[in-house]
Amino acid sequence: MAKTLLVTGGAGFIGSCFVLQRVLGGDTVINLDKLTYSGNLENLKSIQANKNHIFVHGDIGDEKLIKELLEKYRPDAVVNFAAESHVDRSIHDPDVFVKTNVLGTEVLLRVVKDWWKDLQQEKKEAFRFHHISTDEVFGTLSLEDPAFTEDTPFAPNSPYSASKASSDHFVRAFHETYGLPTLITNCSNNYGPRQFPEKLIPLMTLNALAGKNLPVYGTGENIRDWLHVEDHCEAIHLVLTKGRVGQTYNIGGKSERTNLFIVNKICELLDEIKPLGAGKSYKDQIVHVTDRLGHDFRYAINCSKIEKELGWSPKHTFEEGIKETIEWYLNNPEWVKNIQSGEYRKWIELNYAGRQ
Repeated sequence: MAKTLLVTGGAGFIGSCFVLQRVLGGDTVINLDKLTYSGNLENLKSIQANKNHIFVHGDIGDEKLIKELLEKYRPDAVVNFAAESHVDRSIHDPDVFVKTNVLGTEVLLRVVKDWWKDLQQEKKEAFRFHHISTDEVFGTLSLEDPAFTEDTPFAPNSPYSASKASSDHFVRAFHETYGLPTLITNCSNNYGPRQFPEKLIPLMTLNALAGKNLPVYGTGENIRDWLHVEDHCEAIHLVLTKGRVGQTYNIGGKSERTNLFIVNKICELLDEIKPLGAGKSYKDQIVHVTDRLGHDFRYAINCSKIEKELGWSPKHTFEEGIKETIEWYLNNPEWVKNIQSGEYRKWIELNYAGRQ
């Protein structure tokens, strides 16, 4: 049955993938996005004329706007992707992460709660507030530690992960205090088409193609679990429609890799797909730079709960997904050109220029 969804942050990397899936799946999506540096309407170009996609430029902290959207469209669910999401940016400017991820989420929760409590009983019981979060709230692991479960205590180590942990706590509190029917999902590192190129895979891919250095933090031995964005968004929809109210579900890709492995893999694929010639390899562009402050060593997700309860598992292998992702960037030069704006260039200069 088609639903009406209010999706926040639906022009960003993960949010836009979810919006595309749901609109093409027959749902109506009211897409609220502030369009900061990583929000990109080009991500949604294919559904620009689709009557089931209604874009609204705005902020989750705008109480008046949220109230108007709830009253006008009366959604069956709110799915909250809106967040500042890059650790390095949070180290340079923690304040904006508190403003959006903590205060913005609280405003959204409060306004939704006040609207929800006056709904007719049947619609009230069917409504869901789904909050998208990260595995980084759990802190860091050693090589020997078991993967994060839904019961792993929070131990955030960066301003970004601290802000997301706080927002998770607010979502849980609104369920426990007011009965708001909430769901939380905590995911591992996402990758795939249309990712803003401050993140590892698009940054290294585009730097390699431009003949620039490939800056690897420290030794490059830090480990992440990699989840294809399309698998992630399918899991979100499954939790939204079939998950148990008040529960948290971990979503992982079952693909733990070191950062250095990822960069080497990108170079190997580019050597194959777009060779430099003359016996050269993109690996020659790899440089090791000063490590990130407080760099967590390893993240790993145990997603047995969502597998057992809802029957979900990732469809993409990492080897298939990374090749498909690199080919997407190669085949979409106009998207790449438009995304590499002054804001992007300023960020690269700020974050990498001083590293030795």
